Amino acid sequence: MERFKVIVIGGSAGSFQVVTRILAALPANFNIPVVLCLHRLKHIRSGFEEVLNKKSTLKVIEPEDKTKLQKGYVYLAPANYHLYAEINGTLSLSTEESVSFSRPSIDLTFDTFSYVYKNKMLGIILSGANRDGLNGCILAKARGTTLIAQSLEEAEIQTMPESIIQQQLPTYILKTEDIIKKIIALNKL
Repeated sequence: MERFKVIVIGGSAGSFQVVTRILAALPANFNIPVVLCLHRLKHIRSGFEEVLNKKSTLKVIEPEDKTKLQKGYVYLAPANYHLYAEINGTLSLSTEESVSFSRPSIDLTFDTFSYVYKNKMLGIILSGANRDGLNGCILAKARGTTLIAQSLEEAEIQTMPESIIQQQLPTYILKTEDIIKKIIALNKL
């Protein structure tokens, strides 16, 4: 497996427990930045980052516009903002219109990160109740991105991972424990 420069995780309803399990399992010396694009309530601006930090060995932050992507950090898309990758290795935030009823939009995050990182991005789609992420995964796959879908037998709400599985986009379809093993194995490359 090639050396990845970023891991991007998209999820919605039913994904929070999986995300916390992944973050709790990552070693403190994990050397690939992790980006989380998770649907959340727009009017609740705090608490989510703090809860994730209690579970994670890595520092979880909600980036500001032009924050530089660095190893050792987990970047959580802020509530009610789209999160984009920039060519210069920074992140940008936007309040453009919602996509698939979502801001942050997994589609837009996967589109911009795969545009910048191509086959050096690992994209993961977890449980969720809408098809946000499908269009972003189509673009990412065309750019050489490796994609993982959460197993449908395990996903609390199947719509999101099922939409990319039906299009035969994932490189792997895995349960949470196997997603964790695959991510941790990347730290040894």
